[in-house]
Amino acid sequence: MAWRFKASKYKNAAPIVPKAEACVREICVGSYQTYGNNIAASAAFMAFNWEHTGSSVAVLPLDDCGRKSKTMPLLHGHTDTVTDLKFSPFHDGLLATASQDCLVKIWHIPEKGLEQSLSDPEAVFSHKQRRVETVGFHPTADGLMYSTAAGCVALFDLSTQKEIFSNNEHPEVIQSASWREDGSVLATSCKDKCVRIFDPRATTGSPIQMTAESHQSIKDSRVVWLGNQTRILTTGFDAARLRQVIIRDIRNFGIPEKTLELDCSTGVLMPLFDADTNMLFLAGKGDTTINYLEVTDKDPYFIEGLRHTGEQTKGACLVPKRALKVMEAEVNRVLQLTSNMVIPIMYQVPRKTYRDFHADLYPETMGYKTELVAGEWLNGSNQAVPKMSLDPAKREHGDEPIIPRLGPKPFSSTSGDVSFDKVFAVPLAPGSHENISSVGQDNSSGGGLEIIPTEGGPKPDLIVNIEIKARAPPPAAATGNGVQVSLTTSERRKSSADDDESSDKIFEQNSESSGNSTEGEERVDGNLQRATSTRSSIAERRRLYESRSKSQVDEKAQSPVPLRREHSKVEPLKVNSLQPLQGNNAIDPKRISVPEGKLMEEHRRGNGSASALGLKKSATEATFTKRTSTVFGKVSKFRHLKGTPGHKSTHIENLRNLSRQIPGECNGFHANQERVAVPLSGPGGKIAIFELSRPGRLMDGVIPSLVNGSNIMDFQWDPFDAQRLAVACDDGIVKLWHIDAGGLSEPTNTPAGELTAHLDKIYFIRFHPLAADVLLTASYDMTIKLWDLVTLSEKCSLSGHTDQIFDFAWSPCGRLGATVCKDGKIRVYNPRKSETPIREGNGPVGSRGARITWALDGQYIVCTGFDKVSERQISVYNAQKLAAPLNTASLDVSPSILIPFYDEDSSTLFVTGKGDSTIYCYEITDEEPYICPLSHHRCTSLHQGLSFLTKNHCDVASVEFSKAYRLTNTTIEPLSFTVPRIKSELFQDDLFPPTRITWSATLSAEDWFASNDKAAPKISLKPEGMETLSSIQQGPVAAKKSEHQFGGQKSDYEINKQQEIQKSVSARMEFTTKLEQDDMEGVDENEWQE
Repeated sequence: MAWRFKASKYKNAAPIVPKAEACVREICVGSYQTYGNNIAASAAFMAFNWEHTGSSVAVLPLDDCGRKSKTMPLLHGHTDTVTDLKFSPFHDGLLATASQDCLVKIWHIPEKGLEQSLSDPEAVFSHKQRRVETVGFHPTADGLMYSTAAGCVALFDLSTQKEIFSNNEHPEVIQSASWREDGSVLATSCKDKCVRIFDPRATTGSPIQMTAESHQSIKDSRVVWLGNQTRILTTGFDAARLRQVIIRDIRNFGIPEKTLELDCSTGVLMPLFDADTNMLFLAGKGDTTINYLEVTDKDPYFIEGLRHTGEQTKGACLVPKRALKVMEAEVNRVLQLTSNMVIPIMYQVPRKTYRDFHADLYPETMGYKTELVAGEWLNGSNQAVPKMSLDPAKREHGDEPIIPRLGPKPFSSTSGDVSFDKVFAVPLAPGSHENISSVGQDNSSGGGLEIIPTEGGPKPDLIVNIEIKARAPPPAAATGNGVQVSLTTSERRKSSADDDESSDKIFEQNSESSGNSTEGEERVDGNLQRATSTRSSIAERRRLYESRSKSQVDEKAQSPVPLRREHSKVEPLKVNSLQPLQGNNAIDPKRISVPEGKLMEEHRRGNGSASALGLKKSATEATFTKRTSTVFGKVSKFRHLKGTPGHKSTHIENLRNLSRQIPGECNGFHANQERVAVPLSGPGGKIAIFELSRPGRLMDGVIPSLVNGSNIMDFQWDPFDAQRLAVACDDGIVKLWHIDAGGLSEPTNTPAGELTAHLDKIYFIRFHPLAADVLLTASYDMTIKLWDLVTLSEKCSLSGHTDQIFDFAWSPCGRLGATVCKDGKIRVYNPRKSETPIREGNGPVGSRGARITWALDGQYIVCTGFDKVSERQISVYNAQKLAAPLNTASLDVSPSILIPFYDEDSSTLFVTGKGDSTIYCYEITDEEPYICPLSHHRCTSLHQGLSFLTKNHCDVASVEFSKAYRLTNTTIEPLSFTVPRIKSELFQDDLFPPTRITWSATLSAEDWFASNDKAAPKISLKPEGMETLSSIQQGPVAAKKSEHQFGGQKSDYEINKQQEIQKSVSARMEFTTKLEQDDMEGVDENEWQE
């Protein structure tokens, strides 16, 4: 029994979570109902689903970090959600993706990663109108891929692009599959609650060799083979929906060897197993914890390790062992995919020192080279993949960073076959620095390339692009016949240094920054220094970009870092020449996004420093006057808006009997500047009216209300008459109530007027934003009618809807209207000219409900709704092109409909739902990404409704740009949205442009129906006697512009005079290149090499 007390080497492996700066941030990941892990990793790249639909895939270098742009290059290859994705174990740039569109696609990732979006895969395989659930590669045979769709298991030979095996004997959907390490058999878990052992090479009988009952729930289950053992591990749910982990031995397959019950959470457990260390990681979808267990071959079978608790998990995967930091005792690394980040969690075994390689922690692991191909394996050949050591001393290049080989692999014209390596031009696996000069020497055609197909086999139709460089490579980087050799990092830097001195090159791109940097983004050799002037703070640069109010075009997601050789012979960009650019308008070259190709092209033309300086100018000033977009993301004046509830003395308290039966199309709460309307529970359709001028605690007893006599469907205040309330009932009648100046003193059931609008229930009602006495009604009969309230007569009727109408919104000009319908369509109407829609497009696919509003002077339409997995989302459309949204932002999974409130002066969108406690704030822009998150406001309690007032009731002296009233279960409280400003005593005219008058009618109903349109007048919100901010800043800003204008034209005399002054000042200053640490005693070079 001594083994029970034997301490494991990995027992104390601790999860180490890096800081946010070392994670991939600001990505967009949705919630996907798939059987995949949503993320995969090779030793060079990581890939994960992108956006709420998941039809695109993002691919990044494995060690990448930092903020990511929503315009970054992606794989756009599928028309529906990507269900699974895997990298080849032998080619780090070979990715397979499976999708709900019934297709499996093979992608080649360039060795530098995606520099532009890809939409053309290397190969496509179809599953014949069946949704593909899982995909993966064989562990020992190169070019052999498997995929599952419904109950079908299929194998594909990638070199011939043919399906070589297919079996449909599974009665239900296959939820998971896993190969044994030797590649002999496959284990599958199925929706019929069974687990099976599957041998595709079985010559007699069925390929299904064994079957056993597994988890007794049809919910998602997973299976993983425990290395090369005879045991498999499955995760799933029992009949009581408790999460389970089961170990089975195929020698006694019907009886579980160990069953571990965990908890009753609903998250699907994703098992991640490392066969070298027997470490098992259980990451549940939607969980915030990742469990670490060590699997043993004897009782207790599971030894629990340290548990990681952090962000909510959307997906997870293990990084291949050869990409680990073995000199830091990293035994495993889990990539955790969250809704907006990829977090690399490093599991480190504590040791006293990390100077030496700890061989006891790293047994030999699976290598990356195999001689076995798909055809040989299918014919019965078994061949193990040679093992490799992780000891840096046993690697060819020691502990140098592992990077993929540069360039595609050239073909041989003398060999009689075409191997899989030659068909797909993918980088070699990390850990190998093969010299391809031997391949080039076999090429007798002197650099010519030719593909010779295998005997009797079809000719591969995959195209491999070989880039022929016009410039001859340096002697150290080329063989006799001109074939480029893979160079190490130091050799490439040495070569580029020689190029610098010969061609006066100033800038260079550090091509290894994303692949080999393990300690941050700014790791540079000692002989390189950044060519920046005095580094200004981030706050100063942010103020600079805000003051410029121009859009900077980012042509690439990652900007190269300008570098300058310390001992370069030619230094056109000196600090002296950059001094005139300092100040408020100084531009840090490090922060400017300049495309690498464009930069190098300018230098090849020999433009010198002038071209480089001009390129910076074009990169920052090239543009149009739109909303500010910078390297910091969206810089909005309302970025740090603040929501502040009113003082308790302004609240209306002791509310009771609030109605919970209001339809989803009704906002459930409406306020104007004088009073609020709140529906009450009980029969009769009661609506309580509360005067805002009389806050405080309500008296106990009967609340004075409007008794409508029928169930309330919707209600709305007249925007031009604070005393008129329109109420729509389920009997198709709209009742018009007139509230006296003092408010209600007792219940009343006598309306001022009634309008029999429809014969069926009414969905909602809407007043016209500009014309008085114009009311719109939408009914269950799927028609929309417009009424003149002066004559109580119908003027227009709109048709074209095929299902329930969720919402209608008037355009700011009052001419057009937009609807969103349960049939998944958005329609735009011109009611006075046509009763059918003039434009139509695709809206939210969810059928729970939706809302719609206009933005940016009617040029864009914002729609809130649900996707097909019930996740709430906000979509922005071009009002002229409704075919597809410009961008969609996903929020969370919640049953409440997001109700939008749009402030046109600040272009701020407020969205919230009934029962939420958070008011989400976004800025709608007319450039990508079109919807930018601002600071969200989190309330202390749940609210049942929110209603905003018109702009003229904002306290602009307190920088209040929006004001609302919030309804909770027991109170009505005011809510103020302000922008923090230092000089709040001034009128912030940059925040308060002239606003449209929406609180008084612009034209009458008669004029509007006669098409006598008139634009709403605008007024300034500036109080009398208050100075504007621009008038105070105008003098200093003008002086600064004349002094520090970037790229301004100056005469030769001024330039020469300025240079003379700089030289005279520099001559008097003490100049030394000696550093304090130069006098310190260091270590010898041989000690570092040891």
